[in-house]
Formats: sequence, structure tokens, C-alpha cells
Amino acid sequence: MSLPRVAFFADSYLEVNGVAHTCRTLAALARQHQSSFFLVHGGPESKTEISGPVTRCQLKRGRTSFAVDRDFRYDLLFYRHRATVERALRVFAPDVVHITGPGDVGTLGLVLARALGIPLCASWHTNLHEYAGRRLEKVMPFLPGSLRHGLGRAAEGGSLQALGHFYGLADTVMAPNQELLDLLAEHGSGPGFPMRRGVDTELFTPARRQREDSAVTIGYVGRLTVEKNIYFLNQIAAALTDAGLADTRFLIVGDGIERPRLERELPNARFTGVLRGEALAEAYANMDIFVFPSHTDTFGNVVLEALASGVPAVVTASGGPKFIVRSGESGFIADTDAAFARCVVELAQNRHLARRMGLAGRRQALETTWHAVWMEMQSAWSATGTRKNRIPA
Repeated sequence: MSLPRVAFFADSYLEVNGVAHTCRTLAALARQHQSSFFLVHGGPESKTEISGPVTRCQLKRGRTSFAVDRDFRYDLLFYRHRATVERALRVFAPDVVHITGPGDVGTLGLVLARALGIPLCASWHTNLHEYAGRRLEKVMPFLPGSLRHGLGRAAEGGSLQALGHFYGLADTVMAPNQELLDLLAEHGSGPGFPMRRGVDTELFTPARRQREDSAVTIGYVGRLTVEKNIYFLNQIAAALTDAGLADTRFLIVGDGIERPRLERELPNARFTGVLRGEALAEAYANMDIFVFPSHTDTFGNVVLEALASGVPAVVTASGGPKFIVRSGESGFIADTDAAFARCVVELAQNRHLARRMGLAGRRQALETTWHAVWMEMQSAWSATGTRKNRIPA
């Protein structure tokens, strides 16, 4: 059976986040497997590049764009690119259009898929409804707590309804775990398929460890934003101090609008900013414990990268990371803030346990390949494309 021709509309591609990393990896896998792949994403200029079976169409985000995050923008007039992309789609003749969400690029992809009668697959990558609630609460510190939380919950509920309607327009949906697939089904989506993640176990490996000191290094990798629950790192630091663990330090990789405040509140921490490639892999390998206190992540690529690096992970019981960590084997899944802090303290006190869990995490990561993810994607795209392509002449 021939591989489906896929037009892939990525809301995030050049940025430093899990969505962009996944989209870049899928493009690389398309080249590797000689699969026809038409990639559309935003960027600082408009240009088209062809690499084997992959055509990459970058479209300029202009003056009408605004910052959603430190390195991610939304262009209010991105629709101006419609004619250009429509002509290219007619030539490419895709079997399926895949969009990664309701951003400027994804919305354009949805409009074109519907206008041209191309089967549409939509993947869920970010819990935008939870982000909306947390960010709204953050900008209203002057309100009483109960009112602030109530408004946050209202924003979250309204956003979820809007997202449910958006994803309901697709023929099929994809999500990184069954919990999110069930959520989409509750809001009227079409058939759902898993969209898991793999990890490069040659890049992320314990062999890159360079430290020889005896200090316990607690690591975090990710954006430094409020929805990542990063200020919980302060509570972890307090719990370590209360347990008499003085020889500990934090290694924090990433950037975001909350970095200045976190630097002030965590003096015993090294902030590296954004790292990539081997520098990032070395940072992971030099950690002893990886903490990821986010409640909003749909998957958590960084958790899988930590496990591949031989580092046990402590995550919350909310969101996607709980589907990665095998609690009691490659790390801990904590139901409460207090339990989270206790798990970190236990690993810091019991170095043998931390090493054993790190080895188990490495073995687990070796079972998680991008090849398996690619085959799952092919199945989902083939199922989506069974509806007859109806591009008008």
C-alpha cells in the first residue's frame, strides 16, 4: 500500500517547545521514509525549500502578529497567504491535511481542507484551555482568591468548549494519550488515534555525564511560565532544606517570562537558558533527579528525554507525563504537592534508589522509538484519507 501524501500545517516549527520538536522530527522521518510531505509553518520570511520528498513552505508572520509566548507569535492576518498555499496544495494533491491546532497556520489549513474537500486530521498538542485559566488568574492578583479562581475556571471552561468545536470539524483527531482522546470524544470529535512521541537514545544517554562531585543536582527543562507550575520549585527547595539536605542544587534549562523572578527566589540554582543538541543532552546526563511539576502538559517530551539520559523523574498525577513515568520503577507520580516534595527528598537521600530508577528509565526509553510513532501516524493518516479527495479542478 502506498504511503499517503500529507499536507502538514504546523502552528509551531522553528520555536523551542515540544510541539515544534515533534513537527521537525516528523518532517525528518518523512525524508527518511521517502514519504511525500508538504509542510506549512510560520516564520520571519516567506520561502519554499525542497528536500527529497519534503516540501517546506515557510510563510511570513508580519506586523499584525503578536507574542503568545517569548518565541511564539500569532498573525491576525495570516489568512492573506491563502491563495499561495491553495495553489501549492492543488499541485501537491494531498490525500490528507493534518493541522496541529487552532493557531494561525492550523486555522488556514482547516479552511483550505474544507474548501478543497480534503480529509482533515487535527492533533491536540497543548491544553490551551488550562493555559487560558492560569494566565487569566496570573494577571488579576488584585482580586480576592475565590473570585480570581472562579474567573480562571470560567475561562478554562469556555476555552474548552471552543476547542471542542474546533476539533469537531476534523474527520479524525489525534492526541498523545487516551485521556485526551476521551475528552475530545466527549466534545463530539470524530474517530481518535494516538499520537505518541519517541526519543533519540543516541543523543540522550547517561554516557554524556561529566560530573564527578557528590552534590545532588535537581533538574528542570522547559519553558519558565506560570502554566508550567514552576514556582513549585521553591517548595521543593524548602523541603530539601527542611530534610537537612544542604548539598543540593538546581539546574534549570529553558527560558520564559518568569525567569527573572525565579532567579531571585532560587539563588542556589544555575540557569542555562535554552540549550539544544549535545549541550542539552549533557545537561540532562549531569542531573541526578528530574522534576516536572506541570499539571497542564499533554505529553512531556522532556520527561522522556530525562529517562533516556538515565535520570529518574518525578511528575504530577495531572496531564500527560503520568503516562510516561512508571511509578516506583523509573520515577514517581505524585498525587499532591506534599507527595511530590517527599518523592524528591527520598531520591535525594537514597542515591542507590535514584541510580536504580535511572537505569530502569533508560531501559524504558530504549523501547520508545520514533519509527513506531511514524507507523502509528501512517495508520491514522490512511484512515483519515479514506474519504475521497475532492479537490475541484
